[in-house]
Amino acid sequence: MPAEDAPPKAHPLKLRGIWRFIRPYRLHVAVALMFLALAAGTALWLPWALRGLIDAALLASSDPSQADALRRYFGLLATLAVALGALSALRFHWFTWLSERITADLRQTVYDHVLRQSPEFFETTKSGEVASRLTTDTTLVQTVVGSSLYMGLRNAVMGTGALLLLAWSHPWAVLQVFAVVLLVLMPTIWWGRRVRRLSRASQDRVADASGIATEVLAAMPLVQSYTAESRESRRFTDSTEAAYAVALQRSRARSGLLAFVMITTALLVIWGLYLGSQAVLGGRMTAGELGQSAIYALMFASAVAVLGEVYGEILRAAGASERLAELLGTVSPVRTPAQPTRLPDHAGGSEVALEGVTFHYPSRPDQAALQEVSLRVGAGETVALVGPSGAGKSTVFALLLRFYDAQRGVVRLNGVPVDALALQDLRGHIGLVAQDPVIFSASALDNIRYGQPDATPAQVEAAARAAHAHEFIVRLPEGYDTFLGERGVRLSGGQRQRIAIARAILKNPPLLLLDEATSALDTHSERAVQAALESAMAGRTTLVIAHRLSTVQKADRIVVLDHGRVVEQGSHTELMARGGLYASLAALQFQE
Repeated sequence: MPAEDAPPKAHPLKLRGIWRFIRPYRLHVAVALMFLALAAGTALWLPWALRGLIDAALLASSDPSQADALRRYFGLLATLAVALGALSALRFHWFTWLSERITADLRQTVYDHVLRQSPEFFETTKSGEVASRLTTDTTLVQTVVGSSLYMGLRNAVMGTGALLLLAWSHPWAVLQVFAVVLLVLMPTIWWGRRVRRLSRASQDRVADASGIATEVLAAMPLVQSYTAESRESRRFTDSTEAAYAVALQRSRARSGLLAFVMITTALLVIWGLYLGSQAVLGGRMTAGELGQSAIYALMFASAVAVLGEVYGEILRAAGASERLAELLGTVSPVRTPAQPTRLPDHAGGSEVALEGVTFHYPSRPDQAALQEVSLRVGAGETVALVGPSGAGKSTVFALLLRFYDAQRGVVRLNGVPVDALALQDLRGHIGLVAQDPVIFSASALDNIRYGQPDATPAQVEAAARAAHAHEFIVRLPEGYDTFLGERGVRLSGGQRQRIAIARAILKNPPLLLLDEATSALDTHSERAVQAALESAMAGRTTLVIAHRLSTVQKADRIVVLDHGRVVEQGSHTELMARGGLYASLAALQFQE
């Protein structure tokens, strides 16, 4: 991999970002560490009891009075075994609780952060990649906190304790211990760098595959209509194979690291046992002391081996933590100001004004979506925005909702610049019916109630009747409680549109934005819904985007946009008399 394409290096210290999620549970951490220390101390006591048991057993063959001492050592070992089991269970419970709780908090924080990003974020970030970070990356962090962390701490305590006790009882053995440190830990750290790089690359490739799957599954009708199943399958296969190749490299590197650690530590322990056996034969130590020293040496060697493996897991989680930190570090350019202005109320709707607004989408910085647009809409007025595709109509809605901020000019609502308002107040003031309605995987009742979560069933039904949706909803298998399927797949396009209109009617906002709100309706339903919308628009300000000009002839004013500029405005009759762009568009449609 070229240097410029190499993924950023992860480092264990980058896990520090997780500490802010651990901090609220300091008491639980203290309890978990207490049980960890008690369990480790109990385990370290076992070799002392075993030493006494071995020596007492050897002496009992020549001295019958040692039989009582032998029974006491057996009793002590049994007590220690029971205590070790109980303390280990408590340690496991508290660390598992911490990992589950911290992971849940982490996922919620990441999800909340993503929800507050502007559309600019989603222009460059795939939803599948975000989903991968919410699942795969947080699961890796969970593994570290719930398993690797406590294993690392346990083995660090056990290894340190075994080292100290071994040095106290047999100082000569410490030299071998230091040999273990030099021969195992130093190469492990060097080898771990490659594992770290491959771990980050593997997580990135998995995210790529997840992004492809999410995108294709959301567009299955299109994929199948173009008989592109095999093509998409090959694309996903290529992505998963790339992830597999990197994962295999990572696995080989970790396998080699594990083999090196285990072989080296095993050979050193065997060498230590050989030296100890020679000392027993020479009368320089008892068999019990040899057993004790061997177990402590084995404890230390095992701790070193486990710490080497845990280090690999920590490196992998450091890569995941880094990716999550990148996501959490993303700052939305559209935010509520530190001291937002209160939005004043206006009787009979809201006043909207665009003053010399010029706007470029971040993904198209060289192409202006709006150029020096000035427009005023009075309270209670219904204004239609018409024009060719790409004229800037939907951009006006995006700026009113403050999905983006204009590079020049001011957008005002009731006389207040929208960037001075709290986003919650601004968007709570506006109702939107989009051209492509969003239907959630929920019931018809919940989908309509999305406009007002605390609405009663009677209020939901009233909104559905106004949107001409009640009739088809009650014919569904379970009426308003019918599950509509993912993205509303159980409904027709016109039915999904009427659900969206009912949702906006239920919200009852002072400013209503209709983006081709009747585009998916048949002629009969269009007339009924148009009448319902005219009733719903009464007493509020309404902006309507329409390509079907027959739906906007009754608007108080029609504003014609072309190439991001206002080129005409007036009533239908006035614009037809001028013979400009509107008249040309109308002539084409009405002749069809």
